[in-house]
Amino acid sequence: MKDPDFQYIIINKPFGILSQFTPDDAGNLTLKDLKLPITNDVYPIGRLDKDSEGLLILSNDKFLVNSLLNPKHKHKRTYLVQLEDKPEAAALKILEKGVQIKPKDVTITTEPCKVIMMPDDFVIAERNPPIRKRENIPTSWATITLTEGKYHQVRKMFAVIGFPVLRLIRIAIEDLKLGDLKPGQFISINKFGLYRKLRIQIRARRF
Repeated sequence: MKDPDFQYIIINKPFGILSQFTPDDAGNLTLKDLKLPITNDVYPIGRLDKDSEGLLILSNDKFLVNSLLNPKHKHKRTYLVQLEDKPEAAALKILEKGVQIKPKDVTITTEPCKVIMMPDDFVIAERNPPIRKRENIPTSWATITLTEGKYHQVRKMFAVIGFPVLRLIRIAIEDLKLGDLKPGQFISINKFGLYRKLRIQIRARRF
């Protein structure tokens, strides 16, 4: 028997676009405005909020959806963040061990994560529109890798140690990387390559 016709799309979600296809009451742009070559049953796996950018997977493969979104699998997600000011090593150690945040109505302690500060001369293409900077406060860049994805988690974690996130870009899920994709650009990827990069075993078919 032949496998169902699944689509696998990797996209660099731009700032200001909702991770959904249905319009909202505020008239925000959605993935539909990117005019992707997909069938009607393809949806984003997980979400990036309106103000976040970066790697987003779209598919109609329900097994993939369940594998990625089930928290027991603890898939690593890496984000590039631009921070207001520059944290000291001690503040980062606190973050890495776990901090208390309130994603919605429940206070949780985040699981251990890994934070790496980028060199002072690190630069990437500016966002459209550009972020607002305060002239008397510098900014810095870091990567953070975690295995959970609570509501606004990364922003709330850095807020706990006193460093607001100015820009947030998801750059990897496990070994799947954003690479050179520009905002709004997308590529198709085959099932076997995608599963391998995400460290997901392909389920054997039952007849």
